[in-house]
Amino acid sequence: MSIRWQHFPRSMPPSQLSRDLIKVFEARLDAISSTEHKHGSDQVLAILADNLRAIGFQIESGKKMDDQIAIPVLFGENGKIEKSFRTDGYHVEQRYMLEVEAGRGVTNYQFLKDLFQACACDNVDSLGIALRNDYRGSDDFSRACAFIDTVFSSRRFQLPLREVLIIGY
Repeated sequence: MSIRWQHFPRSMPPSQLSRDLIKVFEARLDAISSTEHKHGSDQVLAILADNLRAIGFQIESGKKMDDQIAIPVLFGENGKIEKSFRTDGYHVEQRYMLEVEAGRGVTNYQFLKDLFQACACDNVDSLGIALRNDYRGSDDFSRACAFIDTVFSSRRFQLPLREVLIIGY
């Protein structure tokens, strides 16, 4: 199976950074393909980390606070950060947030939490979410795309994001 991707809104082409992100996944497909491997999200991120850094992403390097990337959401007295969201990757200049999901990506609607968090962050304009093409016989990529397409197509929602890229690996 190959890397699959869908860009939203579908009326606009993906940014150069989104195209570069797709190339990173394509270059490492042999090591991350969900039809061939049962890697967790941390393993997939570790496999992609050097290539992601090469295109300008900061990448989470562990589960300790100092190893994680926090994007501020709320500021309190004297500008102190009161709430932040953790992310797998962040491109500062392009304000691009990246989340790599595995088993619970669709089953537990983690992709929706990722979308919500990106929308809540003032310094995020673009979001990339990577999901398994195959998780226990389920096509997580297609299920997430159908949902995100509905959100972008609905006139009831106005997302504060320039683009959302869903990548199936």
